[in-house]
Amino acid sequence: MLLHLPEHRNELSGYGIGVPTYASTPNRVVEELMKDNVLAAKREQWYIDRLEHSISKEDLLRVHDPDYVNRLYSSEVTEELIKAFELIDSDGRFHRYDPARAELPLANLFLDLLNACAGTYQAARIALERDFCYFLGGGFHHAKRATADGFCLINDVVIAARRLAAEGRARRTWIIDLDAHKGDGTAPLCHGDDGILTLSIHMAHGWPLDRDPRLPDGSLHESFVPSDLDIPVAEGEEALYLEKLQAGLAKFTGYGSADLAIVLGGVDPYEQDELPSTALLKLSLEQLGRRDRMVYGFLKDHAMPQAWVKSGSYGREAWRPILQFLRYALRERLL
Repeated sequence: MLLHLPEHRNELSGYGIGVPTYASTPNRVVEELMKDNVLAAKREQWYIDRLEHSISKEDLLRVHDPDYVNRLYSSEVTEELIKAFELIDSDGRFHRYDPARAELPLANLFLDLLNACAGTYQAARIALERDFCYFLGGGFHHAKRATADGFCLINDVVIAARRLAAEGRARRTWIIDLDAHKGDGTAPLCHGDDGILTLSIHMAHGWPLDRDPRLPDGSLHESFVPSDLDIPVAEGEEALYLEKLQAGLAKFTGYGSADLAIVLGGVDPYEQDELPSTALLKLSLEQLGRRDRMVYGFLKDHAMPQAWVKSGSYGREAWRPILQFLRYALRERLL
């Protein structure tokens, strides 16, 4: 199944933000899928374009600090969004942000992010019922308990997993993070939580691991809290990426089974990605295809329902790896 929300605003330029995300990415993926005669003829069997759930303040409170959540539901949300998207530099000047070009108030972005979070939860529900669902949105894995970070205001993946557990739908969830950056919000949020196991394969260096590991009080910075299984890939190790991932997946099975896997299918390791902070990991389109088929097949072999979210994808070519995987996965399921 594919969950696509055509009315969901993926293009941040509407808020005056200059981060290279484009509404054209999910729309282009769907347009290209519909050109496939087999998929087009069976559209009603795999395509969903409506949001059937919502995310409440209670859902956020299962994951985030109460004071932080209260700020999000107040006039202070604009300040938190500025922090999340790094819109003001250390000198107090606007950074990749031009309010004069904004079509909508920045505070409205919070509503869009809540809808994206609801999409992640809905995709997980569909996966539990139908074994597979890909949501063309979500994946805010840098959001931490009490702060926004790395373009992420709320951690939709953990929010979805905790709500599913509270509802008795999924006692334990695997989170498999394929984004170029470490899931440095997900890891500390889930540390010590037996209901969520985390795996992250990411750049060994660069953001967010270029920070000081220690805070002024000597405690460990949240970005350095380990996932249950971290797979760092150093610069120049692209040829070893698939081997490292395969070994990591095999090891992960020893950590315990689960009722659901949520996969952050980030395509920002793509060599055509336009976000500067992904420059230390450059995978080809063919490598990304093998990566996605490996994870998909691994979960299918373990009879694990799998919900995928788009996660990091920056630039005008980001649609290509997503299309490549979905054409494979949807055809495989239909045929």
